[in-house]
Amino acid sequence: MSEPQLPPLLRADRLHGRTAPLERACAMAVAGTDAGIVPFNISDEAFRAAILFAPEVPLEDAMAMLPACGLGFQNALGSLAPPEVAVHLEWTGEIRVNGARCGKLSVAASNMDADVEPDWLAVGIDVTLRYPQGSPGDNPNYTALMEEGCAEVDPTLLLEAWARHTLYWINRWSDEGVAPLHAEWRSLAYNIGEEVELGGTSGVFVGIDERFGALVRSGEETRLIPLSELLVKQT
Repeated sequence: MSEPQLPPLLRADRLHGRTAPLERACAMAVAGTDAGIVPFNISDEAFRAAILFAPEVPLEDAMAMLPACGLGFQNALGSLAPPEVAVHLEWTGEIRVNGARCGKLSVAASNMDADVEPDWLAVGIDVTLRYPQGSPGDNPNYTALMEEGCAEVDPTLLLEAWARHTLYWINRWSDEGVAPLHAEWRSLAYNIGEEVELGGTSGVFVGIDERFGALVRSGEETRLIPLSELLVKQT
């Protein structure tokens, strides 16, 4: 397997065995590794990677890295997969391919205080490439890229494209503010206008605020669920 060619400022870190890239990124951050490291672990069954960031804004604003990574993946797969393959994003980080869940984005940071600038923030991605066993039809709500016409997609090229397109969205966010990221993410959101349960609140997912917090309406009340509630707690 060839080494991935990543954009400047990003550095690949190939993992082996069952090591989780997001956990690796967090551990490296705690140990003092600079932002830009991209741990990755690719097998026949899964594409897994993470990117370590050093945002210079409060945590709730820095959480924009999560939707930026989601858009990066949608753009990446769109550049490599057949044109009929549709990718949508859930607020909670799940990735939908042709309507079924195919992967998930997760996020962790050095602190959990929304108003404090984190020392680091890491976003991980885990995408199912093929089923290790069993029939894909066993659970129609879940799928794998191989089942959706993406058998020819090279995982290393997918990693390169994900890093490249994610960096594009982060640069736009840095240069132009949240508006372009916000508009593009909304156009790919999976279940806006539908009944959901988010953060222990049931209701209609009516959209997102300027910091990507979920707005859930139940009756006449609309509750805001901050995106930072999705942070993976560090042990």
